[in-house]
Amino acid sequence: MHAKASVMIDDKAIEKVKSEKRFYKRTGVVFNDVPSAEFNKRFYIESYGCAMNFSDSEIVASILSKEGYGPTKNMLDADLILVNTCSIREKAEANIRQRLKIFNQVKAEKPDTMVGVLGCMAERLKAKLLDEEKLVDIVVGPDAYRDLPNLINNAELGEKGVNVFLSREETYADISPLRLGQNGVSAFISIMRGCDNMCSFCVVPYTRGRERSRNAFTVIAEAQDLFDKGYREVTLLGQNVDSYKWENPETKDVVSFAQLLEMVAHVNPLLRVRFSTSHPKDITDEVLHTIAKYNNICNYIHLPVQSGNSRVLELMNRTYDREWYKERVDSIYRIIPDCAISSDMITGFCTETEEEHKDTISMMHYAKYTMSYMFYYSERPGTLAAKKYEDDIPIEVKKRRLAEIVELQMNMSHESNKKDIGKTFEVLIEGDSKKSDQQFKGRNSQNKMLIFNKIENLGPGDYVNVKVDSVNKATLFGTIV
Repeated sequence: MHAKASVMIDDKAIEKVKSEKRFYKRTGVVFNDVPSAEFNKRFYIESYGCAMNFSDSEIVASILSKEGYGPTKNMLDADLILVNTCSIREKAEANIRQRLKIFNQVKAEKPDTMVGVLGCMAERLKAKLLDEEKLVDIVVGPDAYRDLPNLINNAELGEKGVNVFLSREETYADISPLRLGQNGVSAFISIMRGCDNMCSFCVVPYTRGRERSRNAFTVIAEAQDLFDKGYREVTLLGQNVDSYKWENPETKDVVSFAQLLEMVAHVNPLLRVRFSTSHPKDITDEVLHTIAKYNNICNYIHLPVQSGNSRVLELMNRTYDREWYKERVDSIYRIIPDCAISSDMITGFCTETEEEHKDTISMMHYAKYTMSYMFYYSERPGTLAAKKYEDDIPIEVKKRRLAEIVELQMNMSHESNKKDIGKTFEVLIEGDSKKSDQQFKGRNSQNKMLIFNKIENLGPGDYVNVKVDSVNKATLFGTIV
């Protein structure tokens, strides 16, 4: 153990920890507003990266609650500080290391506080975290959360704990997640774990293991429980939801993703259903027809393209080409005419030429994305790309190409929003607008955010029809009709 005096406490950093909500929001904190009076210890958790990480944090919270730990949104009150990490990009890991410095300062002030690293970064760096970050007590991979009580007990005895075992069976299907800081309207349901797609740039198969699907009946039971508790929207989560495949051990019947989607839609017509993420090689017309069949399955598909060029897609090991992707886009708009499509894109992948970059730009125009997550290529150690290809695109070129697609996407989003002026959408009220408690915010089926003035006798969880009056690049503004 390091003596308390060996760590300089940054008073400004501690004050920053105590500061207003926007700091927490900016750093990715899950707000834990669950009452903790009945618990004798408290935990604080931050989640970074994909929605799956936020969902996992709720599984962790459920496990900890059975050990007498209640959540707190103030890390200075916590007996246990956890950070659920992402390894998808180098910057994500750098951000986590900066957060660990803050946690270590808290621990210097409160030496009995335990600090743990969870998730993908924990699995990728394993015991290295214990060596480099001297005040990290616990390192737990995505499939080892059940072992947290044992690791915490060991840490309380002064031992460092690490478990990054990757399972071929673990789905946490029997654990009811403790919903953390959500709006009481929308919730995540994890339907599968891991990934069998070995995209050359991606660490997920190495940090989350092989793909396995959750028992369909436990998914339905969780959706029903959420609806009974007042939730009105669920998002089915998986690294590649379209490859969901569960075999009933008794009947040997196989449930596909399209069938699961339909089963969840049948829970209640007032329960909206979303899903993420789809893989272009696996999304079927059966899934699209299921979406079109049910009003409560949202007309929104996140369909990452990564690159618009077939040669680069082959280097990425995406297992589809440009023409395949365009055919899937055509099918989406043919079967679900008012569907919105979003995407992920990477600029500056190994050997990408300027012409190939332009193919991504042309694909954006073709697919008419309403929004996108866009990044420049960040080589991740251990991936196929890191082993086989030279990261040969200069950083200034990567950033310039990224700036080009970001600007294009902002313009496309704005143009898409302008087309909605005068239209009326069914909106699920999520809560107060960020800027005014006199306005509500909510999303339409296409996942666009709408802001509108409140009227009496309406609140979160209610559906309203909103006519769009004006827009900006990110938001629609309207009036309840």
